[in-house]
Amino acid sequence: MAARRRSEAVLVYRYADGSFSRRPDEVIVEEPLAIQLDGRLVATTMRTPGHDFELAVGYCHTEGLLAGAAVTGCRYCGDGPIAAAVGGPRASRAADTDFNVVTVETGGRAPQPRARLTPTTSACGVCGSASLSELTDRLAPLPGASLPDPTLLARVADSVRGQQELFARTGAVHAAAAFDAQGGVDVVREDIGRHNAVDKVVGHLLLARRMPAHGLGLFVSSRASFEMVQKAWAGGFGVLAAVSAPSALAVATARAANMVLVGFVSDDRLVVYSPERPER
Repeated sequence: MAARRRSEAVLVYRYADGSFSRRPDEVIVEEPLAIQLDGRLVATTMRTPGHDFELAVGYCHTEGLLAGAAVTGCRYCGDGPIAAAVGGPRASRAADTDFNVVTVETGGRAPQPRARLTPTTSACGVCGSASLSELTDRLAPLPGASLPDPTLLARVADSVRGQQELFARTGAVHAAAAFDAQGGVDVVREDIGRHNAVDKVVGHLLLARRMPAHGLGLFVSSRASFEMVQKAWAGGFGVLAAVSAPSALAVATARAANMVLVGFVSDDRLVVYSPERPER
């Protein structure tokens, strides 16, 4: 399959230095992805095309849908609500849905999933969930991790920025990255949805049989909201570092998870929100 188009050029009027000029600008592509588990719809999310299998697998893992079942396959398909919209029952080829339907397969070993009641937007990671408590009750506290050296986290942030190819072109996407104890950046994924970027990283590691991600940290180029902490917890990351602030619920969740949560990461500062008294 040819590489999916992730951005496109549009003509715009740009105002600078006191005058307007007409010029091309590159904008990010945003399309729906219907995620199925063993052929049953579990979510529809707005995402940037690319690494769709990682996104689907990562979503199923971080939302607890796999329940420990091994992923045996992942494929594009022509079934589901998008297929019905573009061609009804006859839309049986993946191309008929523009490769916007993915099914994660466990051979029926995963529990029968419950679909979200509403689509997931690029801004929301937990819309449609019955409650926040059911997302955390299934997760055991993490083994615990030490607070990384602030200079190491600054190097991680710099390294991730240098690999944000889509952001450099469009300025419209978030990034998530896994990093090791030496500050080496393992994998970087970008998406218009910050939770999608995290799911792509988790899916990459799961498909590589590297989950749980104990010994790795997760960096996000966004705020650290509850769903970011929950997904990091589900992935087994002992450290979550963000360039912006967390929410109060994110802080409480990180402390319950025994996770190091750091916000406002930059070259010369950061704020530690969890644990309450970090030890190094």
